[in-house]
Amino acid sequence: MVHDLAILGGGPAGAAAAVYAARKQLKTVLVTDEFGGQSTVSPDIQNWIGTISISGADLAKNLRAHVEAYGKNIVEMAERERVAQVTHRENVFTITTESGKTFEARAILVATGAHRRRLDIPGADTFEHKGVTYCASCDGPLFAGQDVAVIGGGNAGFETASQLLAYAKSVTLLHRSPEYKADPVTVEKVLAHQNMTGITNAQTLRVEGDKFVSGLIYKDISGEEKKLPVTGVFVEIGLIPTTGFVKNLVKLDEIGRIEIDPWTGASSLEGIWAAGDCSNIRYHQNNIAAGDAVKALEDIYQWVKIRGVKVKT
Repeated sequence: MVHDLAILGGGPAGAAAAVYAARKQLKTVLVTDEFGGQSTVSPDIQNWIGTISISGADLAKNLRAHVEAYGKNIVEMAERERVAQVTHRENVFTITTESGKTFEARAILVATGAHRRRLDIPGADTFEHKGVTYCASCDGPLFAGQDVAVIGGGNAGFETASQLLAYAKSVTLLHRSPEYKADPVTVEKVLAHQNMTGITNAQTLRVEGDKFVSGLIYKDISGEEKKLPVTGVFVEIGLIPTTGFVKNLVKLDEIGRIEIDPWTGASSLEGIWAAGDCSNIRYHQNNIAAGDAVKALEDIYQWVKIRGVKVKT
């Protein structure tokens, strides 16, 4: 069977697109390892619009339930499946999963997001969700009035620090290189805050604590080990887009994100759209990903029903 659309990914973007695809009666297959995306690891999400507070696990359940409620007989859900490869021939895309299953569709929406580069030092895994976090927007308010650290000197690191300054008692940003990678104007503005400290040439060594984080050990330019007495460690050392399966089909930017038309979400190859963290958007938020996916879905519908090339089913 050739579906009208294959949605790859079950985070906020993929789920939003699936709901809209069902409402528009597009025969769809949704291929995802799990629902929820990156936020499944967060214990308390406070910026999902319309919901004051929700855990990542409950958000994932709600996303799945919403798709299931609207998608009966329209959206086929292929869960616990990771996409391995996408090929294109005679106006039909073939999606092959790591388990060997295949699905065919006329159009594809890539909404597989990105996975954060992990902090690879002793204690980082031990204290994840116990002070070590990869999402300031999700977890920042939980550290109100506390001393926290940010690891990373790019724009994401400084944007995280800026967010945290609204809640935290103090923020210390550690960057391993002598020069920050963030935009100079951003660096200047954030470092000017009275509760902000930036340290360059800082090599993070380990995270310490008992039940929760109590300190971050780093080595400064002199080679001396020092301890930051912090209760939160926010990691911003880069994202790795989950796009390898389409790298030979569409144009990617320098870090592997799918380049899209900001008006429609369309990629460089007709028939493939992208939304969320796997695309070259500037800001990364659940609400933005969902909105971009709906925008792309509107364009996909027009393409499938009006502009797209019809195929034999």
